[in-house]
Amino acid sequence: MNSTDNALSGRRIAVLAADGFEQTQLDTPAAALRDAGATTTVVSLRAGRIRGMHTHQPGELVRVDTTLDRTAAADYDGLFVPGGYISPDLLRQSAPARDFVRAFDAAGKPLALLAQAPLVLVSAGCARGRIVTAWPGVRDDVVNAGATWRNEAVVHDAHLLSGRGSQDLGAFVPALLALMAGEPDVAALAVERTVEAASSDPPQDAPVEPPNQSLRWLAAPSFGTMLSLALLGVGVVAAQRARSRPPAEPDASAPD
Repeated sequence: MNSTDNALSGRRIAVLAADGFEQTQLDTPAAALRDAGATTTVVSLRAGRIRGMHTHQPGELVRVDTTLDRTAAADYDGLFVPGGYISPDLLRQSAPARDFVRAFDAAGKPLALLAQAPLVLVSAGCARGRIVTAWPGVRDDVVNAGATWRNEAVVHDAHLLSGRGSQDLGAFVPALLALMAGEPDVAALAVERTVEAASSDPPQDAPVEPPNQSLRWLAAPSFGTMLSLALLGVGVVAAQRARSRPPAEPDASAPD
């Protein structure tokens, strides 16, 4: 048994995500939390299942345990929000999601954000004066919201933990477990970081991963495939029109 076994026994951790979350950013931390004894609850905007992503390609479906309108921050001991190009953008547009994040922050409960997830903190109005890391592509968003952005794997700020991206999960997961366990060194580290982080790190000169890096390997649909889809569409429209057409009136001049 390792040192993290049952360290979070009895802890209830909400995992806030929507369609388009980064698969590994939810799966890996959530599994580590459960291995440490915590109960994780996937909270989302709607019931059913939500779709993960492997960067730009569809990932697996994850079952939603409860929705925002059926739960509250008071039901949990901590909150974890994974990143992704789509999920945080959907969450930041949701008033219930913003309220949910705001409630954790106001209560001083452990709040962990990964990659693009600090965008939800920004839209919740909780970023000003905070020290965070985030996916470099959203650096300007957090800085313009009044936060200090650090180009580091993991950053602690009191009860707030942020991670830069999937490439830093090796550093983020142990820090997440420590945060959710309430280990005292987290608060001490926050004081040190407040002193040394007077200004944000500069933006990067090149993207971490060019958006076309994975897209260029996707096969383009062939002409035959496109033609088949077009013909299928025409057939569907024709069938719908045929079903909606009223039946023909009998010809009164026709002999019986």
